[in-house]
Amino acid sequence: MTAFAVPSNLAVSENGFLFVPTSGETFTLNKLGISIFKLMQKGADTEEIIDALLEEYDIDKTTLEKDFTDFVNQLKHHNLIEEK
Repeated sequence: MTAFAVPSNLAVSENGFLFVPTSGETFTLNKLGISIFKLMQKGADTEEIIDALLEEYDIDKTTLEKDFTDFVNQLKHHNLIEEK
C-alpha cells in the first residue's frame, strides 16, 4: 500500500489549523482530516489509515475510501504530502 511523506515543518493543531511556514499558507482540516494527517505523519500507509479510521468513525468503507482519496489528492495538489 501507499505511504506518504509529510514535510517535517508541517503541524496540525487539535482544532485542525494547518500552517505552512515556508509559504505562509493556512488550511483548516475537519476531524477526519486531522486524523488522516496525523496518521500520515506517523508513517502509516493507506491500508493502516483506512483500518484505523473505520475503527474510530461510524462510516462505511466505500465512502471512507472515496473521501480519503479526495483528501489525499487535495493534499498533493497543495504540495503538502508526497507518495513514498
